[in-house]
Amino acid sequence: MKLLNKPLRLSARQITLGKTLLHLLILGWVIFTFYLGVTDNLGADPVKALIHFTGIGALNLLLITLLISPAARYLPAPVLMRFRRMLGVYVFVYAVIHLLTYISFELQFDWSLVVGEIIKRPYITIGMVALLLLAALTITSPNKVRQRLGKRWQPLHNTIYLVVFLALLHFSWSRKTGLQEPLIYWVIALLILLPRLQYLKQRLQRAR
Repeated sequence: MKLLNKPLRLSARQITLGKTLLHLLILGWVIFTFYLGVTDNLGADPVKALIHFTGIGALNLLLITLLISPAARYLPAPVLMRFRRMLGVYVFVYAVIHLLTYISFELQFDWSLVVGEIIKRPYITIGMVALLLLAALTITSPNKVRQRLGKRWQPLHNTIYLVVFLALLHFSWSRKTGLQEPLIYWVIALLILLPRLQYLKQRLQRAR
């Protein structure tokens, strides 16, 4: 069932304006939040608040990025795909800021302690694996790199589903008390990925 009678179309100027607004919103949001933290206006524990904000921000952007493809198909609004790569890059940016916030404020750039935390704490290990996968996806996202990789590009970028699983697991394990919020994110992720699972099932049935 399509929600729109005809595909949504945007001019090149409208797409540029939309991307500009997204840049301002996503970057402005994190800059303003760090400003609140630096000026001691982010609650009793600003460091914890910043770590949580950047982590949740990366997860939110990741889920929004995954939502674009089914939204573009079911609205239909294929023009939305023009925004997917940019949002995907911002997932990586927020994840890097999340890590750097933890390393700088919590561990004070003690690199031996950083390595120890990655090895000893499984949820941090999982988070690092997810970040490395995001780095690979970000590096290979430009069209020129995609063309060079050829058929290898799609299997690599299908690891985004593994990133979702690892990110949710990292989030769940990091919450030592109260799993209500992570559970909500698991449900949202399942709802977003359900159409993809149905599509994969249909393709497997056709292949038989």
